Amino acid sequence: MVLCAVLLICLSQAELGRVWAQEHEDGLSGTPLRTDGDPSGFHRTRSDQQTLHKHRGARNTQADAGGVDISTLPDNMTHIVDSQNYYRWQSFGPTDRRTEDLWVDMNALHKSQVRIHGILSNTHRQAARVALSFDFPFYGHYLRQIIIATGGFIFMGEITHRMLTATQYISPLMANFDPSFSKNSTVRYLDNGNLFVVQWDKVRLKDREAEGAFTFQTALHRNGVIVFNYRDIPVPVAKINSTEHPVKVGLSDAFMASIPNAQATDPKRHNIYEYHRVEIDTTKIVSRSAFEFTPLPTCLQHTSCELCLTSNLTTGCGWCNTLQR
Repeated sequence: MVLCAVLLICLSQAELGRVWAQEHEDGLSGTPLRTDGDPSGFHRTRSDQQTLHKHRGARNTQADAGGVDISTLPDNMTHIVDSQNYYRWQSFGPTDRRTEDLWVDMNALHKSQVRIHGILSNTHRQAARVALSFDFPFYGHYLRQIIIATGGFIFMGEITHRMLTATQYISPLMANFDPSFSKNSTVRYLDNGNLFVVQWDKVRLKDREAEGAFTFQTALHRNGVIVFNYRDIPVPVAKINSTEHPVKVGLSDAFMASIPNAQATDPKRHNIYEYHRVEIDTTKIVSRSAFEFTPLPTCLQHTSCELCLTSNLTTGCGWCNTLQR
């Protein structure tokens, strides 16, 4: 699905790791969310970034203290437009050898290589920031920090806010998982310098624990390839209730901008534009299935004006001499 959704948001300053007390339906419909955010702590938009690696990796203190509460969005203010594709993907079933090849067996690795996140493994509706040991290209933008959520997804945005489930995510299976239900439920990860893997291990759905434990993982490769791999899926994704928590599978990215509005009553309001999303067929998600996302060339990869204007890999690119991008 290719779309551009306008999400009118104000950022909060609640401490990272606080419970997502007001998380309900997701934010694709886009409405104002009023918090105590300080506009002085906002990052510049991506179009203003001169040094992308440094900007995406070094968040300011306001953003580091950003909240992770997610609130209901009652009004629909979505605008859909055409957009180019950024990834191609393939699915693999239980009988495909590729499924097993893509699975990273954390149990077979030395304990020193795998980290169990103590907070995420013992709480519900929380998120934690984790630093990567390498630059990971996501939609052509390089990241050195991500936010792992108990709800089966990774938030890839550069500023935290109340709607982490809305956009800017890598989501193998976003749902209302509660790792605190059992001591056997964990959120663990590994980083070997070329590969970062997050595994939601034996996690259960809140208030539906009897339906069984889910085990799945997502792998971020240094070259930008993303893998979703599912070991145990006891319930069809279509039957997972989205009333208390969004249910999504796929990728999404957006950018933030401040657009003057003479009628705006809140000067702290900023807009988040979701410019692209990858949604996959959730009926293909079964135990021992996998998806592999390969990034397509983007204009951001060009390092000179000549390459930008003459490359056969991309079209419609423009070079800015001031930004040298």
